[in-house]
Amino acid sequence: MGQLPMEADILPPSDDYIFKAILTHPDAKPALMDLVAAVMGRDGAEIADVQIVNNELPATDANEKNERLDVNCVISDGTQVNLEMQCSRMEEPGGGGNENFMGKYIYYLCDLHSSQRSKGRKYHELAHTYQVTFSMYTVFSDRVGHITRCSMRAEDGEQMSDLINMVVVELDKLEDMLGKPIGDMGSLDMWAAFLGYADRPERRVAINEMIERKEALGMASNILMSISKDDHERAKLRSRRKFETDMTSNLLTAEARGEAIGKARGEAIGEARGEKKKAYEFATKLLKKNRPIEEIIEYTGLTREEIEEL
Repeated sequence: MGQLPMEADILPPSDDYIFKAILTHPDAKPALMDLVAAVMGRDGAEIADVQIVNNELPATDANEKNERLDVNCVISDGTQVNLEMQCSRMEEPGGGGNENFMGKYIYYLCDLHSSQRSKGRKYHELAHTYQVTFSMYTVFSDRVGHITRCSMRAEDGEQMSDLINMVVVELDKLEDMLGKPIGDMGSLDMWAAFLGYADRPERRVAINEMIERKEALGMASNILMSISKDDHERAKLRSRRKFETDMTSNLLTAEARGEAIGKARGEAIGEARGEKKKAYEFATKLLKKNRPIEEIIEYTGLTREEIEEL
């Protein structure tokens, strides 16, 4: 069921637009329920229902830059789960680390948790919240595994609360995992492999084995193939990529122009400081020879105040 043709041109589910299009498709609810169970660590556990909330896309934005490309949903017990695909690397201070990523993550997670209805409820009765990110680049370079789960824990590791939860799946760390037997993979492993590699023909055999084993992936695969055959969807994807490329090109051009201006300005300041230093040295020699201040001003271009300071 849902096998991907070996030579078919499949759109990448790792693209945030395609990711959302799959999971919000009218036929995707069983697949979405399975993915939500996987990210919550409930492999094999049944989720009675899932409802997508607050995911309307603006219909009039030609550049689509205001689209919400995350998938925000609530399951039957009230738990909130927000799923997103992080395609591009966030700029970080000094060009490394993950401070901005984590700052954004915590902000989104806390905002999502505090957005739920609280009137008439005690704090401990609030629903659990999960912020889930599938990342196309390495976030935690010092961690070997591709799945990172966090909740609120004390410094000795004891869990203090599981009301808010972070799940990060680093798709670029999957190469070693793909060498494992399919039977040794968990549900989230197989979902990660599908999202990261379904569009790659060289990985099609392994992905189809996972699809054969996992019914929910077969459903997602059918939706992905349908989207991939849709000329309108392909046109929208090309339009988004063109817009993103234009934005990146404009940003890089602006950065290069800024660097050039900064370099020229720095060189000019350096030259001016060099000339000023020479003027001070010459003025000092003239002062030692007891030359009049008016004459020193004429020869050096320094002000009377600058010469008097000498």
